[in-house]
Amino acid sequence: MPAARIYPLFVELSNRPVLLVGGGTVAARKATPLLRAGARLTVVAPELGKALQAAAAAGEIRWVAAPFEAAHLDGAWLAIAATGEAAVNQAVASAAADRRIFINVVDDAGLSSFQVPAVVDRTPLTVAISSGGAAPVLARLLRERIERLLDPSLGTLAALAARHRARIRARWTNLAARRRFLLALFEGPVAALVRRGRVDEAERTLAAWLDPSQGAPPAPTGSVVLVGAGPGDPGLLTLRGMRALNEADVILHDRLVSRDVLDLARRDAEFVEVGKEAGTHHTTQAQIHALLLEHARAGRRVVRLKGGDPFVFGRGGEELEFLRAHGIAYEVVPGVTAALACAAHAGIPLTHRGHAQSVRFVTAHCRESLDTLDWRALAAERQTLAVYMGVAGLERLRAQLLAHGRAPSTPFALVENGSRAQQRVVCGRLDRLPELAHRHAVRSPALLILGEVAALATQLHWFGAAPLGDVDETTWARAA
Repeated sequence: MPAARIYPLFVELSNRPVLLVGGGTVAARKATPLLRAGARLTVVAPELGKALQAAAAAGEIRWVAAPFEAAHLDGAWLAIAATGEAAVNQAVASAAADRRIFINVVDDAGLSSFQVPAVVDRTPLTVAISSGGAAPVLARLLRERIERLLDPSLGTLAALAARHRARIRARWTNLAARRRFLLALFEGPVAALVRRGRVDEAERTLAAWLDPSQGAPPAPTGSVVLVGAGPGDPGLLTLRGMRALNEADVILHDRLVSRDVLDLARRDAEFVEVGKEAGTHHTTQAQIHALLLEHARAGRRVVRLKGGDPFVFGRGGEELEFLRAHGIAYEVVPGVTAALACAAHAGIPLTHRGHAQSVRFVTAHCRESLDTLDWRALAAERQTLAVYMGVAGLERLRAQLLAHGRAPSTPFALVENGSRAQQRVVCGRLDRLPELAHRHAVRSPALLILGEVAALATQLHWFGAAPLGDVDETTWARAA
């Protein structure tokens, strides 16, 4: 039998009496949102669990320590039965129906006259999802998906608009004009300021827009969000990063951003690859700057999508300096940088009480960057080196570290395509680093982890195939 069609309704319960029958864990879960809504909650149960005991002791609820009686419903606006006892729940439902009081019986849609939805809370903005009791697990799954899409700042933005609602209506009496203004409010610079935590500035900006002497609000302007795409696994993209991808008009992405991550973006966005790879034709940084400026000045929402984290060898700082110099609004969404992701997926702790008390992030993508490094400091023991973009410079890297005192037996792990389905890990000793990388045809993207902790890859690996290499695990671990 198909579920009955329900009428969606949001109920004002502030200072209104509500009856909850039941004192256990499920009842405690039902009590929490009722109390948040300001209801005057009476709990009827012979005994209370710890959570409701604490609420009663704090004066948050009124406890009636007795079995349910129909008279307990007198004066209630609605009721919830959460006893776990079918006979008691049936009695509550029948008594509520006789009094025309809306009743929800937990996990029994047939006895319920209203359903408690799965809720996405961005107070005062609320999204509720209900299956009418037919598929509550599906409703919760949808809630989780919507939760990921809606930025937490939306509640603050909605409250800001509510505070100025009367002035907005007075300023724009024409409905169409008011709607255009509200779209600019919710998608423009005021919303961006709220996302950045600059609520006072957002309020001042809105107040200026509402002042007739200031003229009309400025036309919508473009903006740029620098987003860290992480190492490739779409599950490691942050929630805020995914929201930015779903709001973008244009996405300028690096070559190493995975297809799986790009598939999470808004379908009708314009995608522009601006990859850079040593020895091949690539987009220069100056060209990337020009593209950012062109699209932002055209009023578009631009996402600059970078592999890993924008501020760890991602030239994010240079791009922000350029945007600031040209008056373009920007935001930054950090990502999981390659060193963290590759180490975790290879089973290598970057720090370990017995092996390494510090970590150094190093880039070695060209000879010039290698020449600027402090090799004596890098060759010190009991630290971990995470070397980005170093596949082409492994021979020079080995030579410099050995020349400055690093032991030839120092363990290394080369993690290729870290966190992706194609991940490979090649392990060995520092004195055999270039040869092993060549033997196993290691290619970019690959990250080198060097130091005592790298020996743990053979013991703690959990993702993908076991590490490759030609060093005896026992001997190698003892050397580390």
